[in-house]
Amino acid sequence: MFTGLIQEKGIVKRFVRGEVSTLTVSSTRVASEIAQGDSVAVNGVCLTAKTIAGQELTFDAVRETIERSALGGLKPGDAVNLEVAARLGQMMGGHIVQGHVDGIATIARITALADSRVFRFACEAGILRYIVEKGSVAVDGISLTVASCDSTGFEVAVIPHTLDHTTLVDKRVGDKVNIETDILGKYVEKLLGARAGASSLTEEKLRGAGFM
Repeated sequence: MFTGLIQEKGIVKRFVRGEVSTLTVSSTRVASEIAQGDSVAVNGVCLTAKTIAGQELTFDAVRETIERSALGGLKPGDAVNLEVAARLGQMMGGHIVQGHVDGIATIARITALADSRVFRFACEAGILRYIVEKGSVAVDGISLTVASCDSTGFEVAVIPHTLDHTTLVDKRVGDKVNIETDILGKYVEKLLGARAGASSLTEEKLRGAGFM
């Protein structure tokens, strides 16, 4: 589990694509804090550290991960957001982020406001159903608050600190980003659906018994 507070921007060194792709990222802080086998969120995607050689981290990514995320578009020299897994007892500064990306969004508009920026993301209905105004969303692993949303996308306002310490500072219109919606909404939907289903079954049984 992660919190969406980025600890470092790493740099892609190598990306070997295949049935199982291998991603190598250079890092200073994160590389010194983890051990082989630990989880690291790379642009919001939970990956396992395969090897650690000095300041280089190597991760494997299966085809499902590449197809469901924007990792496949990375190339050497690109910056990536890095966050180590949350530890029990640490301050929860962002929100619950699993590192399980729901899909990809496209940057539709960037509006500069003094030192901050407002980003608008276009994405599919399957993602938007879990996006709510003032709710939380992870964009490339960054915990952000939804400023507004409609049937075609959503907007977030990004403060100067977040811009300076994440890859958002270099993003342009048309770029792809990973989106992970708030897990709480998914659980609520499933529980309410199960309750509605149970109510329907009860009504059918009562009708069958002649009580309705």
